[in-house]
Amino acid sequence: MSIPNHILEQLNSQADLISIIGRHTTLKRAGAEYKGCCPFHGEKSPSFYVNPQKNIYHCFGCSVGGNAISFLRDYENLTFIEAVNELSKQTGIEVPKEEQQNVSYQRIAPKPIAPPSVPSPVVSVKNPAQTIHAPSVSSTSTIQNQHSYNEQSTYTGSNSYEEYPPPDAYDSVPYPTDAYGSDYQGDDSYPPAWLTAGDDIVGLHGSDAGNSSDLSNNSDNEDGNLYELLEKIQQFYQHNLSIHPHAKHYFLSRGISDEIFETFGLGYAPFGWQHLEHQFPQDIQGLKALGLVRRSESGRDYDLLRDRVIFPIRDNQGRTIGFGGRALDDEAKPKYINSSDSPVFHKQHVLYGYYESRQQRADSWLVVEGYMDVIALYQAGIYGAIASMGTAINESQISRLLTLNPTLTLSFDGDSAGQKAAWRTLEVALPVLADDKELRFLTLPNNHDPDTFIKSQGGDAMREQIANAMPLSQYIFAYLSERYDLTLVEGKAKLMSQVRSLTTALPKGSSFRYLLNNDIYQKLGGKRSQNIEAKDALLDFDGEMTISQQLQLCFLFQPRALIDDPIESIWQQAGIHELHLPAHIKQKASADTLRPLAWEDLQDNALLDIVSTIKRCLNYLPKDANAAAHFILSNVKPLTQEMLSRDWGSFYKALTTRNILSLDGLVEGLVSQLIERHMKKKIQDLVKNPDNIKLAIVRKQSQLLNDWLRAQQAEQSAQMATVKS
Repeated sequence: MSIPNHILEQLNSQADLISIIGRHTTLKRAGAEYKGCCPFHGEKSPSFYVNPQKNIYHCFGCSVGGNAISFLRDYENLTFIEAVNELSKQTGIEVPKEEQQNVSYQRIAPKPIAPPSVPSPVVSVKNPAQTIHAPSVSSTSTIQNQHSYNEQSTYTGSNSYEEYPPPDAYDSVPYPTDAYGSDYQGDDSYPPAWLTAGDDIVGLHGSDAGNSSDLSNNSDNEDGNLYELLEKIQQFYQHNLSIHPHAKHYFLSRGISDEIFETFGLGYAPFGWQHLEHQFPQDIQGLKALGLVRRSESGRDYDLLRDRVIFPIRDNQGRTIGFGGRALDDEAKPKYINSSDSPVFHKQHVLYGYYESRQQRADSWLVVEGYMDVIALYQAGIYGAIASMGTAINESQISRLLTLNPTLTLSFDGDSAGQKAAWRTLEVALPVLADDKELRFLTLPNNHDPDTFIKSQGGDAMREQIANAMPLSQYIFAYLSERYDLTLVEGKAKLMSQVRSLTTALPKGSSFRYLLNNDIYQKLGGKRSQNIEAKDALLDFDGEMTISQQLQLCFLFQPRALIDDPIESIWQQAGIHELHLPAHIKQKASADTLRPLAWEDLQDNALLDIVSTIKRCLNYLPKDANAAAHFILSNVKPLTQEMLSRDWGSFYKALTTRNILSLDGLVEGLVSQLIERHMKKKIQDLVKNPDNIKLAIVRKQSQLLNDWLRAQQAEQSAQMATVKS
């Protein structure tokens, strides 16, 4: 299978190379890079470097180096296609099954194109006796040889905004719905008569036709390259900004400096339905592949971006891959339009401002809502601001930013839409929010966004706001407390229910899950940890119950505790799943010996019955805890049902009387005790019936478990001391 080079480049640039290599060796930040011992050859002094900006690695010891694909191929022994498919899964970038998309396109000989003629419209004025005939489009100078960029002729439109006919002179054409939000409802009108007319359009003649393209010196049938075409279009837009004062005034009024014009390549798409076709007549196929030229239902081509200031969108290597256009009129709908997805532009994988920030070696990252926010922060010397392409930032992008810096700040507007966007981003981020990563939230005062705040208060005040951004735990409580009546027990219960639902999305083995639940519980008025309260309830209820019986009742009370299997979670938290064994033991060990512990291994029929039944019924359980428990009891074996039914009512009452909302800590403790007892028994059996390989492995597993249990106990003691103080 032949895979286009631009797809391979996107896969390598978007891959989370730090995480990929980090699975095999420990990497630590060293300036702008990461450093560690080379996974390809044994060494004690680190000489292996990973550059997250270029997404490449190199070892100064053995000279190995490459990118994400080469690492998966050379170290993880994947084939080229397997490595590509693995990166496709990680990044979300689709690999075409056949080479249907390419960055090349067929250039064609230019056809004569006449500037469109628009009948002089009649503009109503206050005095009905008077009418004003606006000048037609053809009366304006649409191709002016006296203006050029890169010493080539260019279609420029008019020098003066006043020379254009008023907006009423143009019949509006709707922007295609795939270029902006699905919630926009436009009209159903189509391009004006001159664009949809038949063969009555007059062609260009004479010298003007010869000067209509800056690419006329190239061969008619020579293949074009989309990246090269995009660069020329960017230059065209940028040049138009310099000769249209009304467009440049928009940026100047927003406080943009000349240096920023160059850094971000800002531009202007002029009036006219076919200015790109006039400028690049040989590149119609390329323009259509990029979505910058569209076809109306009547079969006429028209430009997507018209009379809009332009923000070039760049990939991680600094190449222009698309454009964002903002209407000069604040009342225009839609205000912003992004060029559509193309073979080189995929909105969900691009962050505006990322390239420019990496050029400034940004070491902290701030997600904002708009292009102007990114630019205003950059101009103030605050590098690292990025914005998504009109869609919510996705999980892989958040993961990459957290790799570059373990703290990521989100800055959204304080209005309802902005806060909803912040909450959606929070939900997207939770699965990649490991214990060593942090998410912070910045809502600026007085409904400011970063752009307006910097203009009002200055860059230093903005830096202070970023430094004091709200931690995730505080933001969750603040956001939810506005939505529930916390003077009522019911309101508190609903809030805790949503918090528990959120924390289930955190990575397996997350300590933050327990700590966040406990922290918010205490904010709601709890004086002791839920774990201690639940333990006390169990002792008051029946101190003679076995650990297994207690755990079965806990699962009945809180079946969601089995969404993430507790045994698997403990196995991973204790590090048993990454058991490091001597080579001779690893070679002789059977697969069964190395596999993770399962519920079946505990040899407890009643417990296994409860666990398997709950896992089978999880998607069908009622929301009410008591009703859910009875649903589970009706599906277990008769013996299990009889044993648990005797105790369920009293157990439920004991917990609800104490207002216990979560049993996460108690479940983890009970499962840990069962695993610990199982390991001790297994060691005793292996001592009686010697099997040196199995015994060495089980002892190593038991040691890791005990180390983890001691660390957990120390953490809980520290928390209790904090609560008491």
